[in-house]
Amino acid sequence: MNRPPSSRAKPADTLKAVFARHRPRLVLAVVLLWTTMLAGTALLGLSGGFLTAAALAGAAGIGNGFNFFTPSAGIRGLTMARIVSRYFEKLVGHDVTLRIARDARVWFFRRALPLAPARLGSQRTGELLARLLGDIGELDGLWVRALGPLLALLAMTVVAIGAAALILPTAALLLAALALLIGVGVPWLGVHGRQAEETDRAAHRAALRNLSFEGIEGAADLASLQATDHWRGGVEIAARQLRARDRRRRWRLVSATALHGGCTGAGVLAMLVLALHAHEQARIDAPMAAALVFLTVALVELWAGLGLAWQSLQSGHIATARLQAIVEQAPATQDPPQPHPLPGGVQALCWHDVRFAWNEGGRAVLDGLQLTLAPGERIAITGDSGCGKTTLSSLALRLWDPLQGAVSWGGVDLRALAQDDWHRQLAWLPQNAPVFAGSVADNLRLGDPQATDADLWAMLERVRLGEWARAVGGLQGWVGENGATLSAGQARRLALARALLRGAPLLVLDEPTEGLDVDTAHALLNDLPGLLDGRSLLMITHDALPTGVVDRVYRLQQGRLQDITAQAG
Repeated sequence: MNRPPSSRAKPADTLKAVFARHRPRLVLAVVLLWTTMLAGTALLGLSGGFLTAAALAGAAGIGNGFNFFTPSAGIRGLTMARIVSRYFEKLVGHDVTLRIARDARVWFFRRALPLAPARLGSQRTGELLARLLGDIGELDGLWVRALGPLLALLAMTVVAIGAAALILPTAALLLAALALLIGVGVPWLGVHGRQAEETDRAAHRAALRNLSFEGIEGAADLASLQATDHWRGGVEIAARQLRARDRRRRWRLVSATALHGGCTGAGVLAMLVLALHAHEQARIDAPMAAALVFLTVALVELWAGLGLAWQSLQSGHIATARLQAIVEQAPATQDPPQPHPLPGGVQALCWHDVRFAWNEGGRAVLDGLQLTLAPGERIAITGDSGCGKTTLSSLALRLWDPLQGAVSWGGVDLRALAQDDWHRQLAWLPQNAPVFAGSVADNLRLGDPQATDADLWAMLERVRLGEWARAVGGLQGWVGENGATLSAGQARRLALARALLRGAPLLVLDEPTEGLDVDTAHALLNDLPGLLDGRSLLMITHDALPTGVVDRVYRLQQGRLQDITAQAG
């Protein structure tokens, strides 16, 4: 990327708010699901009572006086209602699920990107991918797989018990007992105490995704080191471990289903005995007795999905916690309550007696560091790996704040500025600046979305990529994934062009020649002074620089800078 991320999302930007934005559609999906359940249950109860009444009327020889038309019309009406409500329930349910999937991913990016790279740097890419795909996948269907069915079933159960109470109060009590046993007790036994197992399963699923992703990303290195078989063995072990946990999860569901079946059989039998007994005592007629039995059958069939709904609810809860663990991290830097106005134009960037350590009380990476980058000046920072060069630039980018001292722009402490304002003064070319799958223009306009085609061509010519761009089809020429269609030098020049298009007064380059051969690196560096147009330059490098690329060269050692311009020249 060409600039560091801006300030953190507002506290009101919560996952709950993502669902709240779709409340009307969510409610409509539940109402339609409840309507479908109600129509199906009423259809079965009415059909059972009607068939029983018709059989008894035929056996008694009173067919001429039997009302066939009203129940038949009711059956046809309920059938149509069930079909229509089922169709729209699926339509609305899938629509709101896709909307939540979209908004949940946007929410995650919006909350997570401000934490990069300072906070997200400790996360493996595969782990973040697992959160984005697996955990949000569990989350986006939480309503239609868990909360919606549970609410609809609760409402359906209340209506069914109320209807049974009008026919036979003792039948309503039996249905209430069955609802507690089959609808709550059996599913609860299936998920009770399984939180740790579900968390462990989620962790193993993420581990498998990590291995798979990292193996694909590092396929060339694995092949060159002849380590592909070792990686494949690790993937197979991770897959077996996840499969074992999935098998245990399925067995829990199967066991709960078997227990549900046993309770269901006993419940239907109990309702049959109760209905027959009430009929023998002339408390209800035969059609109503049959309707109660069929009503029970319909309900227990609906309750069969409760185990999966409860399990989905548990998985969704764990997925939510995993996502929150990422986005709820404290930001490394924060905006002041009342930001100071940004000094205009090109200003001096100064490090004043800066001290920084990665751990409280740990070794100081920077210790009393002093440096001034004058307007339009070009400075290079060199030093051994791990000496703190990138840390120095990170403080300038305000990815971190110093523990002591200050970094200032035009005499104003960066901590007093709004981060958005400060980041607009920066163009950043990180060590592994990506080239994205897309057109040449798509990649360049990440630096300046308002740039015209003429601006893009002018910049391509300046970084010596004009001939290459024409050869690949112009500005709409396709750039492969990770710059697959470019050489390493071309990819760095394209990323540099993107950074220069920002027009920011300060350009920060972190190891701009990393991975380039000497000739390609020197060609890029020799072109650099002519491309800056008066910008200030802070370059982090471990390579020797050609004469004239920078004005001053410093060596960072033991947390302090030593001017070695004369030696470098």
